[in-house]
Amino acid sequence: MRIFKILGILFYSGIIILVGLILIIIALNILQPQDINNLLVFMQDNPNSRIIMGLTGLLLTLISFSFAQLILGKFQREKTIAFTTASGEVTIALSAIEDLIKRLAVVVPEIKELRPDVIANKKGIIVDLRVVLKSEANIPELTARLQEITRMRIQEVLGLEEQIIIRIHVAKISASEEKDKRKKEPPEHPGIPFGGYGRI
Repeated sequence: MRIFKILGILFYSGIIILVGLILIIIALNILQPQDINNLLVFMQDNPNSRIIMGLTGLLLTLISFSFAQLILGKFQREKTIAFTTASGEVTIALSAIEDLIKRLAVVVPEIKELRPDVIANKKGIIVDLRVVLKSEANIPELTARLQEITRMRIQEVLGLEEQIIIRIHVAKISASEEKDKRKKEPPEHPGIPFGGYGRI
């Protein structure tokens, strides 16, 4: 699958570069309109060049269509997870699994913020977690626990035996809440001397 992606990128890059070069040549007036006309007349008159042009156009159309199908099919597959029960087929939106994982931030108190991104492919379910931690968190112990909790929760809810790959990216380690509160509290102003007395 990866080789097809690379070939697709190279193919489209080559076509776009070729079109760009043709436009540059026309803009710099290197080719005269008469030269382009002569080339087109020659290609029309020669039966072999017409066959080559037709086959090239057909090949480009087929390649473009197959890559478009491959890309669109991949996007559609990645939006849901499907499995079959005794009563029929069930599909689960990946966004529903992401919402399920977001709720784990409440279970693990060391996590301040949790942003999941779930992808389903032939390898299984891939979960990318972007995490903001509190300063007192032990990162190796916490990430291992979070991976285990996430894996167990997904397997428990979905009832699937597929491989679940969980990757964690610690984006930020924030200051503890007590320090934040101290910063937010305005400094106390000393009382004004004789502030309680008024004129009689």
